[in-house]
Amino acid sequence: MAFANRIRSSLPLVTKILKSDSLSAAYGSSVQRSVLCPTFTNSELSKNFSTAPGKKEVKVKVPLVLFGGSGNYASALYIAAVKANALEKVESEILDIVESTKRSPTFSQFTKDLSVPADTRVKAINEISAQAKFSDVTKNFLVILSQNGRLKNLETIAKRFVELTMAHKGEVKAIVTSVIPLPAVEEKELKETLQELIGQGKKVILEQKIDPSILGGLVVEFDKKVFDMSIKTRARQMERYLREPANLDSL
Repeated sequence: MAFANRIRSSLPLVTKILKSDSLSAAYGSSVQRSVLCPTFTNSELSKNFSTAPGKKEVKVKVPLVLFGGSGNYASALYIAAVKANALEKVESEILDIVESTKRSPTFSQFTKDLSVPADTRVKAINEISAQAKFSDVTKNFLVILSQNGRLKNLETIAKRFVELTMAHKGEVKAIVTSVIPLPAVEEKELKETLQELIGQGKKVILEQKIDPSILGGLVVEFDKKVFDMSIKTRARQMERYLREPANLDSL
C-alpha cells in the first residue's frame, strides 16, 4: 500500500512536468527535426535486399534519421521492406530470429563467433531462412549480415529497425519505471497525458518496467527524454545538498 501511495503521489508531478511549456516546445522542435529526413534512393544495401530487379526505382523516405553502422543497416532494411510491401512481415521475422538467439545459447554463439567462415555462416542462414519460410527481404538481409560479419549486431540492428517501423505507424514508445506495476487508473492518466502532449496522428505505446532499486516514484522515458522522479534520485539530491549547508534552503 505504501508503494502504491508513492506512485499516486508522483503522478501529478509527472503530469505537470510533461505538460510544461518547455517540454512542449522541446517536443515540437524534435518533431520538426525528424521531418527533415534524407531520402534514400540509391542505397547499395537496400538494392542487395531487392527481389524484383528491372522494376522502376521507388523512392522511399525513412521516417527517422539513424546514425552509426546499426542505423545504416536498419535504414536499408526498412527501405527494402517498404519497397517489397512487406514491412510488417519483415519486422515479425527479424524479431523472431532475435528471440531465437536469446532462447538458444548455441545459435547465439554462432552469430557472435567471427572465426566461423563466412560461407559456413551464409549456408546456415540460408537453411534457417528456408525452414522458417522467411521472406526474400529478410533472408537476403541476414545473408548480407553473415557475409559482413555483422550477425553479432543483429539485436541492436533489430531495435533500430523497430524504431523505424514504429515511426512509420505513428507510434511513440514511452517507458515508465516503478517499483510495482502502475495501477490501471494511473497508467491510463499517464498515457492520456503523453497522448495529449504528442497530439493527434500519433499513438502512445506505454511499456511498464519494474525496478525496486528506484525505491519509489516514477521514471518516465519517451522521445529521447528522461524524467526521473524516483525516490532514489531525490534521496541522492538531498544527500548532496545536506553536504552543502549553503544549499539547504533550496530543498
